[in-house]
Amino acid sequence: MGIFDRLFKAHKEVDTRRERLLATGRITDGEILELRKDANSEIVAVYRYVLNGVEFESAEVLTEGQLRDSIRYAPGSSVAIRYDPKNQVNSIIE
Repeated sequence: MGIFDRLFKAHKEVDTRRERLLATGRITDGEILELRKDANSEIVAVYRYVLNGVEFESAEVLTEGQLRDSIRYAPGSSVAIRYDPKNQVNSIIE
């Protein structure tokens, strides 16, 4: 398998994970902590959420749709978080 195949497969797995969480994940409230640019100049949102008294912190590259509504994802904003109830650290910003 070549490097391009690996990159394409990794991107497809991310999309599949996001689609799966959007379809079957549970929803909780979260908060955007900060926005930053990664090495590829993509905007990354750092966020946190609490489940059963445990605080989780994660980061996610914002999608094009999310970037179009950027005020909704400003630091300090409340957002909906989708998470996998079997693996609560697996989450996305809705």
